[in-house]
Amino acid sequence: MSELVTGEAVALELRPARLPSRALAVLIDLIVAMVVYIAVTIAVVAAAASLDDAAQVALSIAAFLLVLVGGPIAVETLSHGRSLGKLAVGLRVVRDDGGPIRFRHALVRGAIGVVEILMTFGVVACIASLVSARGRRVGDVFAGTLVVRERIPVARSGFVPPPPPWLAGRFSELDLSAVPDGLWLAVRQYLTRMHQLDPQVGGAMAERLASDLAARTGAPAPRDVPPGAYLAAVVQERQAREARRAFGGGTAQAGPSPVAGPGAAPVGVPGGYPYPAPYSPQPQPPVSYGAGAAPVVEGPGVPTKGPAVPAKGDAEGASPTTPPGGRPASGFAPPA
Repeated sequence: MSELVTGEAVALELRPARLPSRALAVLIDLIVAMVVYIAVTIAVVAAAASLDDAAQVALSIAAFLLVLVGGPIAVETLSHGRSLGKLAVGLRVVRDDGGPIRFRHALVRGAIGVVEILMTFGVVACIASLVSARGRRVGDVFAGTLVVRERIPVARSGFVPPPPPWLAGRFSELDLSAVPDGLWLAVRQYLTRMHQLDPQVGGAMAERLASDLAARTGAPAPRDVPPGAYLAAVVQERQAREARRAFGGGTAQAGPSPVAGPGAAPVGVPGGYPYPAPYSPQPQPPVSYGAGAAPVVEGPGVPTKGPAVPAKGDAEGASPTTPPGGRPASGFAPPA
């Protein structure tokens, strides 16, 4: 990876092209140029058959300069650094500051390329590219250009194992805004490869990542949770928050859930893990209360509407649930 600094003092991370890919691109360009040059030469010889030898030599030199020198310069100028070979391999010529090249850059590269590529059969270009830290040939040095890779192969992301079920939603109150992207990437890479690592090496790496993550969140890692499970639970919490933010599901209602009774844990706590509601009451048929009967509870902690109505004619000082005559309000008579 090469870091370039633009005129606005912005650091750009570009991946310079190495010798094998550049050699393949140059080979493709040379094959195409030679095919065009042979076709143009045949046409010039057929058209200039009636001319003298000097005119034929002049036309041959003009065809050589036009096809093998002017052609690459024109193609790189019009395509902003993408020749046919570079386009096939996935390369591009840019300035040292990361911007697109212009005619003067392509002209210097093409003129010096005649000497270091065509006349020396690419030996000078190969040596210069091997010696340079960013793989530049002599034409790139004089033109102030760099050949970079445009198509970077994307590695297939591994499967991140989920945390244990008893850790789901436990870290819903953590502040993850101060965790940098580099640390998230390191944690994900560890989780995808933790089964391939040596147990001692993997354990030490998990402890170091867990301590770094706890330092960024401001809350210490729980001692009763293994470091690997702690990392997996925090990563899943971050993914859940991003999913709610992306799909508009992060607006949870404040206050207790409408199906939870007083004292029960609310289901839709903002920032909590999206678990299903632990209890969903089914509609119940209406219940009639007897005289002095206690209210019937339809759900956990949810009484039905209507307070208990004491029976008429209660004796003074009697229990509000015991009617006159000593018969309980439940309707069962005591044994004789």
